[in-house]
Amino acid sequence: MHLPETVQRFIELRARGWTYSRLMTELNISRPTLVDWSRKHQFEIQNFHAIELEAMREKWLSSTADRVKALGEQLQRLQSELEKRDLSTLSTPQLMSAVRTLQRQIEQATGPLQFSAPLSAIPAGEQHEHVHDWKV
Repeated sequence: MHLPETVQRFIELRARGWTYSRLMTELNISRPTLVDWSRKHQFEIQNFHAIELEAMREKWLSSTADRVKALGEQLQRLQSELEKRDLSTLSTPQLMSAVRTLQRQIEQATGPLQFSAPLSAIPAGEQHEHVHDWKV
């Protein structure tokens, strides 16, 4: 019988992508036992892996709101600069192009706006008598 701490360590390392060979060396556990644990704890491994990826994503990528805010600030600076420019300035088309590009990026980052869901999409436990299925 193996200690629960050893099994938990296996789950964490396997979720981080460690191979069975590496795990055998690290934990001093046989391959058949590791394969068995992998099957038995597959959902915990997947969940731990997802949590790890989410943490990395949060660390290295800004949120949608942060990206949209930054893009909006850049757009405001470009538009302010564009308002100062004389139309005979050669870089004006470049500024106009940058404005259009940032606008498209904001539209892509925010995606289609959706304020409600059809009744069929609401879980039964969250439905209330005042919720209606709106048809567009």
